[in-house]
Amino acid sequence: MAERAVPTAGEARRTAAEAWIWGHPLVENYRTLHAQAIDPEAPAAGGFGRFRHHAAPLAPAGGDAAGADVDTVRSVAWLDLRAEPWVLSVPATDRYHVLPVHDLDTVYVGFVGTRATGPGAGDYLVAGPGWTGSVPDGVTGVLHAATRLVGIVGRTHLAGPEDVPAVRALQERYRLRPLSAYTDTAAPHPPEEPLRPVARVGETDAVAFLTALDFLLRFCPVLDADRALRARLAVLGVDGGGAFEPGALAPGLRAALEAGVADGRARLAEAVAATRRPAPVFGTRAEIGAEPLRRAVAAHQGLYGLPESEVWSSGRLRDPAGHGPPDGARHAYAIRFVPGQLPPARFFWSASLHGPPGGRLAEDAIGRDAIGRAAIGDRTPGIVHDDDGGLTLHLAHERPTDPERAANWLPAPAGPFTAVLRLYGPDPSVLDGRWSPPPLTVATGTGD
Repeated sequence: MAERAVPTAGEARRTAAEAWIWGHPLVENYRTLHAQAIDPEAPAAGGFGRFRHHAAPLAPAGGDAAGADVDTVRSVAWLDLRAEPWVLSVPATDRYHVLPVHDLDTVYVGFVGTRATGPGAGDYLVAGPGWTGSVPDGVTGVLHAATRLVGIVGRTHLAGPEDVPAVRALQERYRLRPLSAYTDTAAPHPPEEPLRPVARVGETDAVAFLTALDFLLRFCPVLDADRALRARLAVLGVDGGGAFEPGALAPGLRAALEAGVADGRARLAEAVAATRRPAPVFGTRAEIGAEPLRRAVAAHQGLYGLPESEVWSSGRLRDPAGHGPPDGARHAYAIRFVPGQLPPARFFWSASLHGPPGGRLAEDAIGRDAIGRAAIGDRTPGIVHDDDGGLTLHLAHERPTDPERAANWLPAPAGPFTAVLRLYGPDPSVLDGRWSPPPLTVATGTGD
């Protein structure tokens, strides 16, 4: 067998930098997959091919208030497509929901739900790369994955605590079946199970990262956009075949690889600092292109964010009067939507507040006993429109004494907070900038 060409230190460093950016989403996603589906010591690990339903909205990861699920509850599943495709079945429902399927590198394969496929029932085939079988009768649509392991992080609208039983009943009707079970035919022989290591991405050691990447590449057939990088990685022994031998690395080569990983981290940090939050970095390969840095920024901002065509977020509404971040201990605030300028959303919209620590919901900061309201929007019972048809939301730490203002009250913490507006199924005027949210204004006194 011919010996592999040895790259120069400069070539190895450049390859490691590009590989770290390209592989960062892949390895980060696998960490979650491992904990939720594989790790025998993880209490939540439940294998492949089954949903785990959450009964309450999730706080944001990493303090990203704009990424919090305040309006929806999640249904999470992982699929191993090596032996055969799986079928995702959903019931007919008028309730907003989305079940997006993502590849191992976090790029979306496709979407099943209210926006993408409508409110009707359907059976959707999720097929792995290289599958050439026949699509059986009764299948509504086919999603072609680019990797052999995929995930689903579904969202279903939750109107409030009293809505939990109805939402849970709907979630239980989301169904996953191997294609053989769907067609009532013999199941294929399962693939040989590889060793599944834990990806130690928190380490600065380039060898640990490249070892994890070498393992994961076996689930990722080479795409045209990645062919050049994958060829250079193969020269290093990182090709998905288990040929990477860290102990055989010369000291100079190992130092070059570690320097390259450091370069990649620095490049990502610069890109994150230059990217607005939230950024339109989530979507399918057709939507976000083949730029690895964009995927890495998305993974850094928070795994499994949805594209803006699904849910648009304002980011952080600020006080334009020079007061800095809104502070519930100093002021009461208002957001007024003038007549004809209410948030244009196909499905629904909401506003929520997030305060320290770490971007937690302001509701948590002041306690549920105040009102039990984490968000307010067009589906909030009892909200009161202005006499002219507009709508004013009141953001304050203390409950307004005026009943109409209290009906439109969103509790704020006694301290700095972030106000975020979300539109589910945003109108094109939102996406192209023709519509933008009004600013926060400082109310007089306590907003009474």
